[in-house]
Amino acid sequence: LVGDPGTGKSQFLRFMAKLAPRSILTTGCGTTSAGLTCSAVKDNGEWTLEAGALVLADKGVCCIDEFGAIKAGDRAAIHEAMEQQTISLAKAGIVATLNARASIFAAANPVDSRYNPSLSVVENIQLPPTLLSRFDLIYLILDNPDRDSDRRLAKHIVELYLAPPEPGSTEEQARKVQAPADERFLRDYVAFARARIHPELGPEARAELVDAYVRMRGGGSARPNRGRAITATPRQLEGMIRISEALCRMRLETRVTQADVLDAVSLRLVATLDAAKDASTCLIDIYDMTTGRK
Repeated sequence: LVGDPGTGKSQFLRFMAKLAPRSILTTGCGTTSAGLTCSAVKDNGEWTLEAGALVLADKGVCCIDEFGAIKAGDRAAIHEAMEQQTISLAKAGIVATLNARASIFAAANPVDSRYNPSLSVVENIQLPPTLLSRFDLIYLILDNPDRDSDRRLAKHIVELYLAPPEPGSTEEQARKVQAPADERFLRDYVAFARARIHPELGPEARAELVDAYVRMRGGGSARPNRGRAITATPRQLEGMIRISEALCRMRLETRVTQADVLDAVSLRLVATLDAAKDASTCLIDIYDMTTGRK
């Protein structure tokens, strides 16, 4: 999540940490490479390993707020975890490989405290392209003034400070009707889906993934002195596969359909590809986001 301050990114992360069956919530301001991966500690004269946030979140979600505040050297420690789902280390004479099969859900603010649409997402948050390109989805959450949405948001915040209604009152019943799905039920639903549902790609889904990737590769327009824009790489294809399987798992089904692939492509179009749009030419170019160069 990339966007302006005060748009609720931290609230998204905190809700996700409560919703996921296994989750770790941390902030980039006080995070080091050892805290993210693993540290070597001497105990009773012997060296032992203490797991960091990514190892503790194995088979779960690691939520990192203020992602841009992590030091450059510490951010490099999670490259392997995001690519290979493991953490290799050699500390204090201990050589080991630890599992870090965790999804990373991060939030970052622009460096100038306000997202500049005329700059790329790499220039706005100044994260290394090698790290940014490892995220399957990148959502821009911008604070654009709108009278109707501002009124709904202000009304919601004011109602948070109201006194709780009396049990059995009409106001309590009205709030129950307006309330979303029960949080405990949703948590159990996610846990059941992750533990029991293991989707497989059907023939139609496989064919649609190939066609979608070819379409995305050929969708870039030619630009002066730069050739054709690169709109997708194999890393984006792997991301679409993961998203398609996640959409299938949400329905508690074991076969990924063509509709799941189409929904995954749509998510990428409204998320990551929108963040990769070149403001000067209005063309989608993954190259700008994966290399940081225009």
